Amino acid sequence: QVQLLESGGGLVQAGGSLRLTCAASGLTFSKRAMGWFRQTPGKERGFVAAINLTGGATYYTDSVKGRFTILRDNAKDTVYLQMNSLKVEDTAVYYCAAGASWFALIDGRADYWGQGTQVTVSS
Repeated sequence: QVQLLESGGGLVQAGGSLRLTCAASGLTFSKRAMGWFRQTPGKERGFVAAINLTGGATYYTDSVKGRFTILRDNAKDTVYLQMNSLKVEDTAVYYCAAGASWFALIDGRADYWGQGTQVTVSS
């Protein structure tokens, strides 16, 4: 059974940092591109970041470039999202996703989704 388990969300002040963790099981982790998405009430789930199978290439939505970093550790079947200089507009439920390629993830197509973790940034 495939599981993507997010952790690390919480409440932080603007300008602070959080590190989200996604632990994967039940799939061949090294054969999957991984990504992070986020969703706020009344809006569709949107792409945040993706990383290719080996971790050699990363992709970000413009609004988080320079502030967020996606990393993967294939030996631990784990992907991370380091979030720095957080803004109020970053408040959302963040979802971990696994896909066939980074291109598929950027296009919003994922094979598996986590349950999400809440990130709230206060002013």
